[in-house]
Amino acid sequence: MIDDLQSLMHGFVVVLTMKNLALMMVGVILGVIIGVLPGLGGANGVAILLPLTFSMAQTPGGQTSAIILLSCIYWGALFGGAITSILFNIPGEPWSVATTFDGYPLAQKGRAGAALTASFTSSFFGALVAVLVISFLAPVVANFALEFGPPEFFAVYLLTFCAFIGMSKESPFKTIASMMLGFALAAVGTDPVTGTLRMTFGFTSLLNGFDFLVAVIGLFGIGEILLTLEEGLAFKGASAKINLAVVLQTWKELPRYWLTSLRSAGVGCFMGIVPGGATPASFMSYGVARRFSKDGDKFGTGVVEGVVAPETAAHAAGTSALLPMITLGVPGSPTAAVLLGGLLIWGLQPGPLLFVEQKDFVWGLIASMYLGNIAGLIVVLTCVPLFAAILRIPFSVIAPIIIVICAIGAFTVHNANFDIYMMVVFGVAGYMFKKLSYPLAPLVLAIVLGDNAEASFRQSMLVSQGDLGVFFANKLVGTLTGLALFLLFWPMLSWLIRRFK
Repeated sequence: MIDDLQSLMHGFVVVLTMKNLALMMVGVILGVIIGVLPGLGGANGVAILLPLTFSMAQTPGGQTSAIILLSCIYWGALFGGAITSILFNIPGEPWSVATTFDGYPLAQKGRAGAALTASFTSSFFGALVAVLVISFLAPVVANFALEFGPPEFFAVYLLTFCAFIGMSKESPFKTIASMMLGFALAAVGTDPVTGTLRMTFGFTSLLNGFDFLVAVIGLFGIGEILLTLEEGLAFKGASAKINLAVVLQTWKELPRYWLTSLRSAGVGCFMGIVPGGATPASFMSYGVARRFSKDGDKFGTGVVEGVVAPETAAHAAGTSALLPMITLGVPGSPTAAVLLGGLLIWGLQPGPLLFVEQKDFVWGLIASMYLGNIAGLIVVLTCVPLFAAILRIPFSVIAPIIIVICAIGAFTVHNANFDIYMMVVFGVAGYMFKKLSYPLAPLVLAIVLGDNAEASFRQSMLVSQGDLGVFFANKLVGTLTGLALFLLFWPMLSWLIRRFK
C-alpha cells in the first residue's frame, strides 16, 4: 500500500508540468465538444486525434503526454454527453440515453442548472471511485498477471470475447458475427508465427494488414456522420445557466442520494472491468435506483436521483474500463480499445510488465485521471452555455469539417491515399452496422486483440503439442476458461430457463 502511494505521488510529479497541464485542459475541452456533438463520441475523438500524437510520442516523456491528452479527451466526452441529453433530449453519447429520462424533464421544469450540476458532480464522483479502484487494484492485478503464460493470456482474451457475447444487450448472433468479421480482418497480412502472407489478394498495401486506426476512424467517425446526416439532425432545446447559487443548492441536495451514488459507482466499476460497458451500466443503475428509491414512482418525470444514478455509473464504468487494459492488455470498452491501439503504435506493450518497465507512464496516466476529472468538472460547470451554443451551428457545416479531419487522420497513419479509401469503406461498413443494429465494439475488439489471441493460442498449442487440455491444466487457467465458456453459452441457458418457466 505504501509503495503504491509513493508511486502515485511520483505520478503526480510526472504530470504536474506546464506542458502536461496544458494538454490536460486542451484534451478536456476537446472532449466536451466531442461529447456535446451527436455523431462523435469518446472513441471517435480519440481515434481521429490519435495520429497527431505520433510525433509527440517520439520525444522524451512524450508517451505520457500523449496518453494524458487522449485520456482527457475521453473524460471530457463523458462529461459532455450529458449536456445535450438534459438541454435538448438528444444523447450526445450512447451512455447518456438514460440521463434523458429525468434530465430533460427537469430542464423543462426550469431546473436545467440543477440537473446539469447533479450530472457533472455525479460523473466526477463515479470517476473518482473508479480511479481509486485502479490506483490500488491495478498493481495487485499486474503482479498476479506476471505469472501468466500463453494459455493464461489466451484464456483472458477468450473471457473478454465471451463476456461481450454473454453480457451484451445485442443479439448474441449479431455480436458473434461482428466479432468473426473482426477476426477475419485481423488475419489479413503477415502470419505472426510463420511469416507467410494471408488474404492479401495481391495488394502490396495489405502486407501489413488493415491498420487498426484507419478502421476505427472509418467505423466510428465516418459511419456516425453518415447516419446522423441521414437522420437530418436538428437541435432544439432550452437554455441553461449555472451560477454559484444553483451549484451550492444542488450540492446540498445531493447527499440525500449517497446510497444511490455508491451503488451506482459499484455497478459501474463492475461493468467497466467485466467488460459490460458504460451504456449497460447506466441503464442498469437507473433501473436499480428506480426499484429501491422512495421516489421510484416519480422517475421519468424529472427527479434529480434519476440523473445521479446513470451518470455515476457511466463515468465509473468508462474509467474502470482502463484497469484491464493497462494490467492485462485487454480493453474494457471501445475507447479503451482505441487507447490500447495507441499504446501499441507508440511501441508500448500493455500488460503486467508495463508497471515494471514504464512506471512513469503508468503512474502518470493514473495521476492524470484524478487531475483530468477535476479539470473536466471545472470546465463543464463554468462553460455550459458556451458548449450548448455549439449546437446552434448547422450540422451541415460541422459534418464536412469532421469528415476532413477524419481523412487527414487516416492519411497521416502511413501517408498513403489507400488508407483514405479504406477509411471510406470502413465508414460505409460502420453505417450499415448501425442500420442493421450490429454492435461495433466486438468488431473493434477483435481487430485489436485478434493477432495477440491467435499468437497466444498457437504458442499454447506448440507447448502442449496440440492438446486443448492445456486450457484446463491448472486452477487459474481452468477457472478463466470455464467462466468464458459459461458466458459464451449464457444467452442459450437464459433462453432455456425462460422457456421452462
